[in-house]
Amino acid sequence: MAGNPAAAAPSSSGSSSVFLPPPSPSDGELLRPLHRLARDLSAVDTPAPFLRAAFASISRRSKLLAAAFDDLLLCGAAGELPRSASLCLREVLLVLQRFKAIVADCSARSRMRLLLESDEMEAELRELNHDLATLLDLLPVVELGLADDVLDVLALASRQCRRCSPAPESEEALKASVLSLIQEIEREIVPERERLEEILVEVGINDPASCSEEIESLEQEIGDRASEKWTASMIALVGLLRYAKCVLFSATPRPSDSNSKADVEAEDGEPPVPPSDFRCPISLDLMRDPVVVASGQTYDRESIDRWFSSGKSTCPKTGQVLANLELVSNKALKNLISKWCRENGVAMEACEASKSEQAQAVAANKAALEAARMTASFLVKKLSVSFSPDAANRVVHEIRLLSKSGSENRAFVGEAGAVPLLVPLLYSEDAGLQLNAVTALLNLSILEANKKRIMHADGAVEAVAHIMSSGATWRAKENAAAAVLSLASVHSYRRRLGRNQSVVEKLVHLVRTGPTSTKKDALAALLTLAGERENVGKLVDAGVAEVALSAISKEETAAAVLAALAKRGGAEAIVNIDGAVARLVAEMRRGTDWARENATAALVLLCRRLGAPAVTQVMAVPGVEWAIWELMSIGTERARRKAASLGRICRRWAAASAADGERGGGCPVATVVPPAMMAS
Repeated sequence: MAGNPAAAAPSSSGSSSVFLPPPSPSDGELLRPLHRLARDLSAVDTPAPFLRAAFASISRRSKLLAAAFDDLLLCGAAGELPRSASLCLREVLLVLQRFKAIVADCSARSRMRLLLESDEMEAELRELNHDLATLLDLLPVVELGLADDVLDVLALASRQCRRCSPAPESEEALKASVLSLIQEIEREIVPERERLEEILVEVGINDPASCSEEIESLEQEIGDRASEKWTASMIALVGLLRYAKCVLFSATPRPSDSNSKADVEAEDGEPPVPPSDFRCPISLDLMRDPVVVASGQTYDRESIDRWFSSGKSTCPKTGQVLANLELVSNKALKNLISKWCRENGVAMEACEASKSEQAQAVAANKAALEAARMTASFLVKKLSVSFSPDAANRVVHEIRLLSKSGSENRAFVGEAGAVPLLVPLLYSEDAGLQLNAVTALLNLSILEANKKRIMHADGAVEAVAHIMSSGATWRAKENAAAAVLSLASVHSYRRRLGRNQSVVEKLVHLVRTGPTSTKKDALAALLTLAGERENVGKLVDAGVAEVALSAISKEETAAAVLAALAKRGGAEAIVNIDGAVARLVAEMRRGTDWARENATAALVLLCRRLGAPAVTQVMAVPGVEWAIWELMSIGTERARRKAASLGRICRRWAAASAADGERGGGCPVATVVPPAMMAS
């Protein structure tokens, strides 16, 4: 190479270049990483008890190699190594790097996955040991001039590598025991406590922290599709470990005992509550794939797909009949949600499809379902005999987590009889217990069958109303309002809740005094209740129109509440509120797209229901004509339709006023009507 200039330099033509590999490291540079790698491997930690023998053998051989390389470093410092020795040691370096990669990979895996894949890992280790033994045998130790004791060390290391024994029988037995547990659960056989504890100890899971860590690791690996072969078993093991966590490690860490609102809301290290705009109005969970329906409302794709699949063709939030069932991805909102998740350390799945597939796999995994059923049954039985707030709080906390995701989990908890046991806990003076109980009820209420259980439980509605008025934290009050919203999605329950004066008054109070996120949930609940005509009179009497008007410039749902009231008998009450029409016109000009739609719809309804008294107030607002014209030009499709309707009403009123003025000889009130409104 040195005698070939063409190969040593780039082509002079500039159209192509010949790149040479980097120069080989000197022998000193080669021996140092060899020594460092051997030393690191000699101090490796065992990731699981059942791998103790395999990792101990790696450590022992690495210690022998580290001693030999230490001597070689002294020899290599004096000059170049023989070429055959240098080549052989470079191959040894590659083998040790592969050993280190396996060690690092094992440390990053869940223990259960390590056990399931132990055969593959043992085979890879045997292959590497065989390669290392061959290289040590080929090493020209005579040319290196090593001392006799170093030669003995290398020979011992080679023999140990060749003697690499297969996996111990205990490891195979442990793997068989774990797979046997899964099969027993599939047959609905509850595992014996002693046997379950013994197996988990052998795996290295012996306290709540290690159990929770193992569950998180398995869930991450399932989501990442880390092992297609063992995915079904890993899903089953997640359910088994959740059951074990409750049965064996029931003394879960208690959430913060501080009485401060901040501490209670940050309890148990859960992710922060997402902003209301980031939560799906149907599931109340953080949206992973937000989509927009024809009404302009945004929902999580999975939730709205289920809504449409059930035969409905209306917007869940507004009740509006949709022109079509097309879904448009809300990429802007999705980016905002992703940014919020990154800033708050909340996991945001990169692939919603894989999450959906994972959920389907869980639903199809009988062992995972049976484990979840056993967990729910155990927790509910334990709650029934928990007499101290501290003991009850730990159990309710687990129920809350179990019911947080998956309709199957919610069904199991509800079927086990959790609802009647949770209701009295809403009156607890323990802030953490109260929050856990109302949040558990909220999670359970997402399932249709649990809505019935809650509404038929003695005192459940009254207990939720109690939380809204006397909850220890705003978070608890907010979740109580969200529970009302969830329950009111059923037509018959909407009527019953609307007839409950206490529920309505408490929601009004939350809108009047609560922080932003609480106002949103309370207004959303009032909007749902206003969807029932017979509720409107009670809502008006409770002051819903007044609080909605007070929030109209801050919360877009407020305009929707006013439109719903106006549509079903509350128009006169709205018009009689001083400045109501002017505020609606202002919202029509400066609100969000949805708020402008609803403000305009409310004005149209007021004018149609009440006639001249309402139209007179609308036309008396300065600039209303230009607001209508602007909305007809740049508003959403629904906003343009409503603005056109309002424009026609105003034109007819202006024409009628002009005719009356001519007949009476007077002069009508002058108004400026933009060209778009003058067109018929």
